[in-house]
Amino acid sequence: MNDYQSRTRLLIGDEAADRLSRTRVIVFGVGGVGSWCVEGLVRSGVRRVTIVDPDRVCPSNVNRQLMATARTIGQVKVDALKDHLLDICPEAEIEARHEAFRAETASQFDLDQYDFVIDAIDSLQDKMLLIRTACASKAVLFSSMGAARKLDPTRVKTAEFWKVQGCPLARSLRQGFKRSGLMPSRKFKCVYSDELLDNAGTPQEPRANGSMVHITAVFGFTLAGMVIEEMVTNGK
Repeated sequence: MNDYQSRTRLLIGDEAADRLSRTRVIVFGVGGVGSWCVEGLVRSGVRRVTIVDPDRVCPSNVNRQLMATARTIGQVKVDALKDHLLDICPEAEIEARHEAFRAETASQFDLDQYDFVIDAIDSLQDKMLLIRTACASKAVLFSSMGAARKLDPTRVKTAEFWKVQGCPLARSLRQGFKRSGLMPSRKFKCVYSDELLDNAGTPQEPRANGSMVHITAVFGFTLAGMVIEEMVTNGK
């Protein structure tokens, strides 16, 4: 292992660090939350990561998304992020999939081959489908609720999905599951915040909400921490 892992091994020991290096994680959505989650995973020694996102970097991403810079505007997000991750760990196995997870593509993802599924996508229907699909797989699912319209990082917390309070996205997901009659087959943990502010400015994009990196990054690093804690303490 490269020397960049020396402080990780010092903290968690060689056995746990080796488990992290063998862990397989797939991250759906590498925007303001997902990009920082992947950063935390790879810097912590997770070397087998698949990143999935259909978008390209745009100017409004620069305030909060890891790989979004003046230089990368217009680039495919997963490609720009992969380049960055390989700068951290050239030996990492990063699979970049420039596509969306939706009903038409869900069958192309074999989630059983992963230890963890990270849900950091925004589309309500696609998110519901991913949650149901991941819960039916062998992988452990961790999901991000809404990170927009928040300013206080101390209010970011984790909870089992059905116990999340004060998050409109979690409420909409629960209502959607109940209306459809298609419920997740098991419980799963989420990162969320019960803070909800009004937008003070005028949106330049339809249905856009304000968000800032000190919140989205905490969401992403928390998701990475959930994976790391599971591997270090439980030795999954």
